[in-house]
Amino acid sequence: MPDTSDWMTRGAGRAPVDLRTDRPHAARIYDALLGGKTNYGPDRAAAEQVASNIPTAQAAVRVNRSFMHRATRYLAEEAGVRQFLDIGTGIPTSPNLHEVAQAVASESRVVYVDNDPIVLAHSRALHTSEPAGRTAYIDADVSDPAGILASAQLRGTLDLARPVAVSMCLLLHWLPASEDPYAVVRHLLDALVPGSHLVITHLASDIDPTGVSGLESALASSGAGVRARTRDEVAGFFAGMELAEPGLVVPQRWRPERVALDVGDPEAGVADDAVPIWAGVAAKTA
Repeated sequence: MPDTSDWMTRGAGRAPVDLRTDRPHAARIYDALLGGKTNYGPDRAAAEQVASNIPTAQAAVRVNRSFMHRATRYLAEEAGVRQFLDIGTGIPTSPNLHEVAQAVASESRVVYVDNDPIVLAHSRALHTSEPAGRTAYIDADVSDPAGILASAQLRGTLDLARPVAVSMCLLLHWLPASEDPYAVVRHLLDALVPGSHLVITHLASDIDPTGVSGLESALASSGAGVRARTRDEVAGFFAGMELAEPGLVVPQRWRPERVALDVGDPEAGVADDAVPIWAGVAAKTA
């Protein structure tokens, strides 16, 4: 494999990057909802629109994050996965995916993908791997799966002849229908061997239809549109795969008995209809 160990220090001498802080970005909207500080006025305004339509939004993003931790631990502990591709990683918030995976198996390798230059800057500083493993970051868009798969950083970090877990949490609903999110997922999975896994959380249109419909309309006017989907529509992303128990559920009901790495219990007291998100983990079997 080519050496990509210097990925965190590249970029010296390049022209300044346009951080595009004049418009909301998904990663920074979630950061605002999580109470982070890496966000700007348009991101906070969009987060307020989310919360005004879905009053449980802050609990929902915490529950989603706890699900990601549990899913990663399941993949590392029970499925034996040692390679992870996290697309739409967002602003780093410890524990990050590689910290969870490497706490189970220090040799785990993780590639993070996002299209926000602010995420890139923070990832370079904060995504520090265990010595036995490796992390890398790709500045890319999920709408270009071929570009992601062809990246030198990915090829230098992951061995696609071995299973890879692809994580796409709270991501696919940001893709417009014209980008064909189902084709994007198929393109990624077609490049992976059996034993690979897919982790998805997705905004649900059939849990809180009124709130989610209002959110779709509000974000469309701000230039940060989302497309919520029903449970059956989200299940379509897992077509031909074997869903791990308990199947496609709200995130707080996905193996809640597993101890999360978060401080406290984000799921405590969260009702089934309070989080309009579908969550699932599935294995590629053929």
